[in-house]
Amino acid sequence: YFRKWLEAEGLFPENYHPAENEVRIYANAKQRTIATAEYFVSGLLPTGNTLIETHVEFDAMDPVFTPQLTFVSPDYAADAQAQIWELYGETVKGMGENYKLIADVIDMEQSPSWKDGTATAFVTDDSELVLELNKEPGVKGSLKTACSVSDALVLQYYEEPDAVKAAFGHTLTDEQWKQISEVKDVYGDVLFTAPLIAANVAHPLLQEIQAELTAQDRSFTFLCGHDSNVGSVLAALGAEAYELPGSIEKTPIGCKLVFCRWRGQDGRAYCSVDMVYQTVDQLRTAPLLDLERHPAVVPMRFAGVTPNADGLMAEQDFLDLLQGSIAEYDRIREAYALEDAA
Repeated sequence: YFRKWLEAEGLFPENYHPAENEVRIYANAKQRTIATAEYFVSGLLPTGNTLIETHVEFDAMDPVFTPQLTFVSPDYAADAQAQIWELYGETVKGMGENYKLIADVIDMEQSPSWKDGTATAFVTDDSELVLELNKEPGVKGSLKTACSVSDALVLQYYEEPDAVKAAFGHTLTDEQWKQISEVKDVYGDVLFTAPLIAANVAHPLLQEIQAELTAQDRSFTFLCGHDSNVGSVLAALGAEAYELPGSIEKTPIGCKLVFCRWRGQDGRAYCSVDMVYQTVDQLRTAPLLDLERHPAVVPMRFAGVTPNADGLMAEQDFLDLLQGSIAEYDRIREAYALEDAA
């Protein structure tokens, strides 16, 4: 799909062989991200012989893609936790029905872990945040355990053609699958999308995005990371709430956050940011996608930036937003360093 789209837009000719530095394919060094990048580039540039770029030892986490806290102080950690619970505390407390549905689907009380006491009932008031320097934000308790089950069930739903079998003999509605998926969506929001956290964990990737968008000789860049990267980058940029028709997830598996620079017929420069993703039906049936049968595309909107009638943002407005999001990290570090010093 992306190859056909870029050819139709005139960015790539057919059978494109990029010149040096025109195309960059940069992946985290985990097996799954390298594999994703390899498959993506084989569809994008089937004859281009484009190499996958990694920066760290195989199966290690590249700092650019690691949603880790590179600045933590006592006051910062206290304020970040307070902000997280202010934003998401009521949501977490309201997860009771989601937890019950998950426990019922997996017949939790029939499991060996339940019978030997290792596993206990999911509750909505036992979540504990952990914010440590050079580590990803963490949470202990039912939310973390239920997220693991939610993630496994959603993947099983995509991979197993028989939806009843995927739900261990239960017949679930689309809304119930959304309820199951919501647990891992909330888990991701709690860990990565509060403003004080997002500006911290997304900082290296925001810098990478800025460098690629402003590189003079670059036509196309693919940065291959994780759903936590999508969530934290959108949050750091101040993305407004969005709906994804045909999806049961907030950041669908395999989704792409697509940043484009455009030149209008008026001679002015514009930017767009879109979430491009496969619908549930496309993920479950895996059709070949092209311009006729294409993935879903939903424009992202950002606080303080007004798009024009075509849905495009003035390029400088978006680049200013991006620079402001990058600078927020330094502002936070400076503010909390002064507080701690005082």
